[in-house]
Amino acid sequence: MISHFLSGTRSARWCAVALASVLGLSANSAVAKDIDAERAPLPTLEVAPGGGSSFRAAVLRFRTVGESVGDQRVEDLRDEIERGLMFSSEVLPLDHAAYLAPEESPAVDSEQGGAIDCDSWKQSGADAVVLGEVRREGSLLRADLRIVDVARCADLKTGKVTGDRDKLSTLGRTIADETVEALTGLRGVASTEIAFISDRTGHRELYVMSADGRDQRPATGSRTLKMFPEWTPDGKAVLYTNYDGGQPAFSITSRDPEITPGPILRSLMPGLPKYRGRFDPSGKELAMVSSVEGAAEIFRVKRKGSEPRRLTNHPAIDISPSWSPDGRQIVFCSDRSGAPQLYIMDRDGGNIRRLTYTGSYNSAPVWSPDGRWIAYETRVRGQFDLWLIDPSGQINFPIVQHARSDEAPSWSPDGRKIAFSSSRRGRYDIYVMDWNGENLQRLTARSGKNIQPDWGPQPR
Repeated sequence: MISHFLSGTRSARWCAVALASVLGLSANSAVAKDIDAERAPLPTLEVAPGGGSSFRAAVLRFRTVGESVGDQRVEDLRDEIERGLMFSSEVLPLDHAAYLAPEESPAVDSEQGGAIDCDSWKQSGADAVVLGEVRREGSLLRADLRIVDVARCADLKTGKVTGDRDKLSTLGRTIADETVEALTGLRGVASTEIAFISDRTGHRELYVMSADGRDQRPATGSRTLKMFPEWTPDGKAVLYTNYDGGQPAFSITSRDPEITPGPILRSLMPGLPKYRGRFDPSGKELAMVSSVEGAAEIFRVKRKGSEPRRLTNHPAIDISPSWSPDGRQIVFCSDRSGAPQLYIMDRDGGNIRRLTYTGSYNSAPVWSPDGRWIAYETRVRGQFDLWLIDPSGQINFPIVQHARSDEAPSWSPDGRKIAFSSSRRGRYDIYVMDWNGENLQRLTARSGKNIQPDWGPQPR
């Protein structure tokens, strides 16, 4: 039982917080008063995030080659590309009213009449022009893509993108991500997905949606309590904690026929709870939480379930592990200082050091894909705000502050955005924003509580 593996800890108040975290409740409902944290030996530098600028891309109406694709389908594809660019916040579609050159795409092959009037596009305010040709290939739609740098009047990228002709949103998002990569060097994330937990049907189930909030669909339906979704690094499956029978254990769901959905690691540490599993970058190992003599501890285990290696050994509660991108370190949450704070340790459990000193309650850390930042939640006046701290602990600043709670941050695979759950509309929904707090978007709007987003990797 949950009460069993949390019993016997040093702090009854911290037990209540940990229990609330496991059940997906706001920690504010478990603890009404902040705990005073010990003072930092050295002050941290707090900074405020600044704004940024975006590229502008003119998306032309793609030409049809061969059998007719349909005018509406071509226009819909253009809309999907522009919608994917808008989501990126990095490359925005140029307003059609600003076009000084034809919006119909010329031939992709410049030798076949596909020259671009770069001077006109430059005057229009475009940094790039996205053009292409579409053709049917059975049940598929193929887009031959060309992205032109207006300033140099030279191709940034050419290539082919293929997708289901009845799923133009997927094809459009992929082209948008290619465009973002051509202009910025980092692939966009419009074609990625986010897993989350929702009780919109009366039971806490695992759901998956597109990164922009569309295509929300359930991934489980067993009517048992589900928590803590975690994508495999290859994006083929989602691990989650399943409270089937009252004690937390691991299950997995997948659309890959080679991965059998259902419980995993059953023979691992029999009789003990297992929750909050996090894959290392290779996908071969998990950092997970279990209990030893009543205290929550962090373990490392092979994905195939070999004997676990214990990483923490302390009477305090140690939870919420998150791997560094190189797999060499783990950040986690512990109350060993008397209040929940963030700590970093090597992958073998050695060299533990305290990371956060600002704030009396810090939790839910997650490492950015480039390793430069750790996002986490900190309690301020009874609610949670999201902050960033660098792994050295010297730079620490809020990225979003609101009168309601913002919790459970999760990075996009390019490190430019963060998904999180928030009660700012009176109930919990999933939101995304840029890493600096700009371009806030709400993704879920249905009834029920939507919590614990986990942003999946780039599709392969």
